[in-house]
Amino acid sequence: MIGNSAGRAFIGSFTSAGGRGITAAAVDRDTGALTVLGSTDAVPDPSFLTVAPGGAALYAVGESAPGVAAAFALDGDVPALLGPVRAVDGDAPTHLALAANHLVTANYTSGGVTALPVLADGSLGAVASVLRHKGNGPDTGRQGAPHAHQVLADPSGNWVVSVDLGTDSVRVCALDPATGALRLHSETALRPGTGPRHLAFHPSGSLAYVLGELEPTLTVCRWDAAAGRLDALGETLVLPEHEAADDAARTYPSEVVVAHDGRFVWTANRGHDSISVLTLDESGEKAALVATVGCGGRWPRDLTLDPSGQWLYAANEHSGNVSWFAVDAGTGVPRHAGSVEVPAASCIVLL
Repeated sequence: MIGNSAGRAFIGSFTSAGGRGITAAAVDRDTGALTVLGSTDAVPDPSFLTVAPGGAALYAVGESAPGVAAAFALDGDVPALLGPVRAVDGDAPTHLALAANHLVTANYTSGGVTALPVLADGSLGAVASVLRHKGNGPDTGRQGAPHAHQVLADPSGNWVVSVDLGTDSVRVCALDPATGALRLHSETALRPGTGPRHLAFHPSGSLAYVLGELEPTLTVCRWDAAAGRLDALGETLVLPEHEAADDAARTYPSEVVVAHDGRFVWTANRGHDSISVLTLDESGEKAALVATVGCGGRWPRDLTLDPSGQWLYAANEHSGNVSWFAVDAGTGVPRHAGSVEVPAASCIVLL
């Protein structure tokens, strides 16, 4: 077991590309450094992870066809399966979130979201419901069908929000905590062809920032938790204009993170292999690009900010490493501080 003075990190990876599955690491809170403790390949392609409040359990999707999800106990240095691996009745789940006593997955290839009950011991029950998305977008190569890419609970805990790259939209769903039934409540259309991938909420709970994958854009939205409604306010490029328009060097943004104090937004940009820094005005409704820095590797698939707000982590899939950065408290600009080898790294979560 690691000492109580250290934090913990869990890193997902693509086993089909040489990854180790889920890698556990100790986190030095003073330096941000990661030290690998071990790994488990109990689930194929665990591309995204989430941790239960208080670290009671770890959950993973298996981005396979058919897709799966699994729970892991965190009693030892390396996560251990907790209960059976469960089918999600969908293909290629890419993201997951805990909401209303359930684990909800976003199923990219089949285009929809699945709810599985979380049992008293933290393990998963069989599928309670599946809500299948409908629609498409103008990019025939990427948007011929729905592609749910992210799912998360809103700050109020009353809604489940899913971001669909294939339909250029964000759906708001109600989830019955007793039955696991998912019900579509509203849908917000974003600009066609932007291919929304991930969303992050402002700490005020009244704004959200949607990152496009097919165009390097950040869409600022107002979020009304009482009504369960998302309204787009405007867009900002996450790269300098001349680089965003370069078709010969396409960029595919992957993750968006908001500072704990609501002053900055960071995005990870695959292809450009960078982290963008945007400042937010006092209202949070206007974002401005101020800098881009190297991601410390290639193809940054995920970004995570530590609880203190001092350290930013990038999971670099193609270079097979996780890099960490010291965040300048005044400017928000991250400074590369180190990295550790993790083949085919796809995400990192902290405890």
